[in-house]
Amino acid sequence: MKTEQETETNTPPPTNGETAAVEESRRVRPKWLVPLVAGLCALALVVAGGIGWKIWSDRRLAEAEAACATASDAARGAMNDWNTLVNGDAADLLEVKADQVKDAKTIDALKTALDVETPEYEGCVADGKDGLETAIDELDDAAAWYEKHAGSLKKAVDAVNDSKLAKTIDTAKTLLESSNGNVQDDKTREELSKAIEAKDEAAIAKASKAVNDSIAAKQKADEEAKAKAQAEADAKAAAAANAQTQQQQYNYQQSQPQQSWTPSYPYGGGSTGGGSGTTGGSTGGSAGSSYGGSFGYSSGDKFGSGSPGGICPESVCGV
Repeated sequence: MKTEQETETNTPPPTNGETAAVEESRRVRPKWLVPLVAGLCALALVVAGGIGWKIWSDRRLAEAEAACATASDAARGAMNDWNTLVNGDAADLLEVKADQVKDAKTIDALKTALDVETPEYEGCVADGKDGLETAIDELDDAAAWYEKHAGSLKKAVDAVNDSKLAKTIDTAKTLLESSNGNVQDDKTREELSKAIEAKDEAAIAKASKAVNDSIAAKQKADEEAKAKAQAEADAKAAAAANAQTQQQQYNYQQSQPQQSWTPSYPYGGGSTGGGSGTTGGSTGGSAGSSYGGSFGYSSGDKFGSGSPGGICPESVCGV
């Protein structure tokens, strides 16, 4: 078996006619063909390079757009967290008064944390890779600003809440001490004590209301009992005064002189004021009598001037 080298060595050389044909073909090739081919090759390279550049540029633009979208989402999320805090807990705490917190400076710090100018959010509205990269930088800065200030605002909100709770606990402790023995139901004070220990502001508020209501109930019951006792005392005093008045009237009546009357006997010489009887009468008495005579009387009233033989009224003489 012959080797490749042997085969090439044994190949017969071209004949003179074939060599002449090759040389002739070289001499008749147009001179413009080589530049044309070179130009076509260069054009092909340019076209290929342009296509490659376009592909590379499009890929870089797509990467910038994706990065900008990510930065935009991060900035939007940070901004939403900030706005939620501003319009939620922070806004509610702005209604808290200085006397509702233990340290009023916490309210001032909260207002300072809110008094800031927020960055503008534009998103990925730029054209081209360079514009998008600029937008990415701005969005990253905005996200960092919102994250930083949201953290500061959260600390200010927590400080106000802590100060408010401290004041609530102090007030509740004062109520717990002052209500000792002044509530209708002492269980309300036990619940308040538990709420204070748990530092639960909502539970403290509920228990404090229960204690105050119990204090009011006891005060009402005490006032009603006092009013009832006063009414009973007034009634006893009135009864005693009435009895005293009746006694005084009775004593007065008893102290008045009694009215008296002396009968007069005209028959037998009886005389008013006590004459001595002559007919069938008896002497030695202050009043005489005679048979068949009429009665006279002596009195200090209008009937007191009665003359012998007069008629004594039944209301005075009893006859």
